[in-house]
Amino acid sequence: MKKTMMLLATAALLAELSAPALAYDRYAERPPVVVSPDLSAPWVLQLGRDPSEVTPKRQLRRQAAMPQARPAAVLQARPAARTQRSVQPRQIEAVQVQPVALRAPEKRTVRPQMNPIYLPQQVAYEGTEKPGTIVIDTIDNFLYLVEEGGQARRYGVGTGKPGFEWSGTHKVTAKREWPDWRPPAEMVKRERAKGRVLPAKMEGGPDNPLGARALYLGSTLYRIHGTNQPWTIGGAVSSGCIRMRNEDVIELYERVPVGAKVIVR
Repeated sequence: MKKTMMLLATAALLAELSAPALAYDRYAERPPVVVSPDLSAPWVLQLGRDPSEVTPKRQLRRQAAMPQARPAAVLQARPAARTQRSVQPRQIEAVQVQPVALRAPEKRTVRPQMNPIYLPQQVAYEGTEKPGTIVIDTIDNFLYLVEEGGQARRYGVGTGKPGFEWSGTHKVTAKREWPDWRPPAEMVKRERAKGRVLPAKMEGGPDNPLGARALYLGSTLYRIHGTNQPWTIGGAVSSGCIRMRNEDVIELYERVPVGAKVIVR
């Protein structure tokens, strides 16, 4: 009995499967269409090549992150010593900082200032010399130009060093502006013994030891002249000549004519 029922059920199933499709079958629920993964990407058709050749983006990113293997040809072209070296940790070389030498401030040469007492002054004169006479005091280092009314114009001067002092009365025999200097033979010899060589002649100018003006005394080698070392005024500094500041000797030069009397005491 059971065998007969199983046969009838099998026959009915076969009949159903072999039966032709009817019109109402179109409204029946159909199984989902399975599409190949290669055809699920719409841009595959735009590439114009086999979809199997397309690499997913995720795989492309993974490959980009991975270090690329170098071609064998490149490895063979490199020197063997370089390919076999061991990787050493990078050492940062210490930067040698050169200390900057601090320059000490330059020492300025401070020259002694001339004592204001040796600046030109109007003073009373009680001597007997006539106006226009020059009187030089080599003890106190003053030069007096005698004026009218018991007055005198007093200037500070530099006079002869010990051993070069002299005294006497002479006249101004010549005057020169920015005079040349020809050191006498005795001075040249004396300075050579000290290791200093003097020129035979030095043209007049600011560097010339005779300064801006010179008044020549008689037939001697002595002069009243200016100096480019005004701080020496008031001292015994010369080889016998009478030194004045350039400003002062210019003033005296304008006021004293050739032939004026000069007394050195």
